[in-house]
Amino acid sequence: MWLYGAVIALSAFLLFEVQPVIGKMILPWFGGSAAVWTTTLMFFQITLLAGYVYAYWSIRYLSPRMQGVIHLALLVTSLVLLPIVPSPAWKPLEAGDPTWRILMVLAASVGLPYFILSTTGPLLQAWYVAAHPGAIPYRLFAISNTGSMLALLSFPFAVEPFLTSHTQAISWSVAYVLFAVICGVVAAGIAKNSKSVERVELEDAGPPPSFGLLAFWTALPACASALLLAITNHITQNIAPIPFLWVLTLSVYLLSFILCFENERVYYRPVFLPLLAVALPAMSLAIYASSGNVGINVAVPLFAGGLFVCCMVWHGEVARLKPHPRYLTRFYLMLALGGAIGGLFVAVAAPHLFSTYVELPVSLAACSALIAGILWRQSPYSTIRVAAVFFALGLAVLLAYSHIHNQNQFLASVRNFYGVLRVTNQLDDTENSPMRKLVNGTIVHGSQLTGPGMNREPTSYYGHKSGIGRIMALADQRTHVRVGVVGLGAGVLATYCRTTDEFRFYEINPLDVAVAKRYFTFLKDCPGDCKIVPGDARLQMERQPPQNFDILAVDAFSSDAIPIHLLTREAFAVYIRHLAPDGILAVHVSNRYLDLVPIVARDAAEFERPAFELSDNPEEDYLSNSTWMLVGGDTHLFVLLGFQGAPVIRRGAPQKLRTWTDDYSNLFQILRW
Repeated sequence: MWLYGAVIALSAFLLFEVQPVIGKMILPWFGGSAAVWTTTLMFFQITLLAGYVYAYWSIRYLSPRMQGVIHLALLVTSLVLLPIVPSPAWKPLEAGDPTWRILMVLAASVGLPYFILSTTGPLLQAWYVAAHPGAIPYRLFAISNTGSMLALLSFPFAVEPFLTSHTQAISWSVAYVLFAVICGVVAAGIAKNSKSVERVELEDAGPPPSFGLLAFWTALPACASALLLAITNHITQNIAPIPFLWVLTLSVYLLSFILCFENERVYYRPVFLPLLAVALPAMSLAIYASSGNVGINVAVPLFAGGLFVCCMVWHGEVARLKPHPRYLTRFYLMLALGGAIGGLFVAVAAPHLFSTYVELPVSLAACSALIAGILWRQSPYSTIRVAAVFFALGLAVLLAYSHIHNQNQFLASVRNFYGVLRVTNQLDDTENSPMRKLVNGTIVHGSQLTGPGMNREPTSYYGHKSGIGRIMALADQRTHVRVGVVGLGAGVLATYCRTTDEFRFYEINPLDVAVAKRYFTFLKDCPGDCKIVPGDARLQMERQPPQNFDILAVDAFSSDAIPIHLLTREAFAVYIRHLAPDGILAVHVSNRYLDLVPIVARDAAEFERPAFELSDNPEEDYLSNSTWMLVGGDTHLFVLLGFQGAPVIRRGAPQKLRTWTDDYSNLFQILRW
């Protein structure tokens, strides 16, 4: 058994180690959005399903000899595609939904190796049972999940902090070669000793699984998968799309698999069902509490703990329904099908069907209803059956009411791959100025005063005393100013554009452009030369000749998460190439969860430029607290800012902080826990 266990453990380790490795490598190419990881995870779930289909088909329809021969051929073919380094040719050339392009680059770079790895668990377990009649293979399934867990835990603590992305991909490819050799030995043994594998057909395995049982095998993991992706989306869209948070939720998900399949007694209904009755409403309330802005020290443990309880119930219930080993591959096929269905719902269907992030409450309600259905069928106590049904109905009502109440606050709500944009009106009262706000996720990304003659007044993070406002005021001493802005938002910075000025807004999200033009008048009222450059700012600027910007403002947040690829050394090289000799780079670093100041200071030091931090805490209700990092060619301009009374602080490069590059970044070290 040790050889089978070793191959399965290594394959599982590689199977889950490659997910954050490849996800992080392609993240900068597609805007750094949290949806990139969701789509990546969906790809791996679908490929896993394809691998399980292959294993099921192979065991059912092929002779043992052909199983071994075909698998050997696939192993050899997959080696040709190594190393798993995506080609830069896959970078998008224009704005739009990049879902299919993400799927294609993943298929081209890691598709076949991942497919082979995904077949290993069910295929080798079936071979083991066939060669050892009467053996119980589910311990091998637990070994597989343990290997997966070790991979996920090793990435944020032992891999990401020390190895560049390219080195990670090369190291993984070398380990895959080792796996292919060992797995090839097992496959060759099956092909050579095919007679011993045929004895399983003579065993009395009982009737095949019913349609109802197949449905439960599919529905339970579908709920778990949907909740995994929905919770990961919910957390990362407001913090950062970083491997640490990806790994956290995926590890919780896998841990429940390990516990439930290692020992059936671990899942004990009298313990976990009451915990589920607490976890589901707690997460439901947290989705909408404080307008979705629950603190990281509460949100992360609450949703991670809630996910663990839910997955323990769903995986515990499906473990109770395990079939005879003869139907092993069919069982795993249904589990993989459920996982793929859940992934498709969150990553593909939800952005096109809904105008807001409704997949998390829908998943919570569906999961509650499914558990109620199981208890209705299986519990001998009518009180428990009735209570489960009323609980599911009550949770559905709570979620529906909270969602409708939340949506009624907004004038408009639209959604695409890059997230949810909503517009709300704040009415005039004794404490608040009348204004219209643009909300991205849970964060205001610009507002416009609607009072008489106030529509051109800078608001939110862009007031006259903010870092960007003071730089603009000093630049106004010139008759002509060229300004570049990475991130459009509502277009508030257009208020600083004069008749003689040129402003260029770089915006990756087509919906943002449409919303800014329809619901706000900043762009329409701009008297100067104001244009929008569609597409990812980094990629567009790499293709453009030097623009000689006097000011280049970087303010490209998605909800509260800033795209990592806009803060690397390579990104700063692009920015500096587009600046005039005395131009100023202004980076908006206001953030609830990440301390971005040292990152910008380190980047500035790489190019021997001074970096200054300027924070503003205005009293006006239409302005927001802001922190801007200002990077210039010399200190003269910042001396002028000092004379204006601005709290300018020069920031040196932190000695212990490694410079971020396109090949290396580590947000874990700057999280504000």
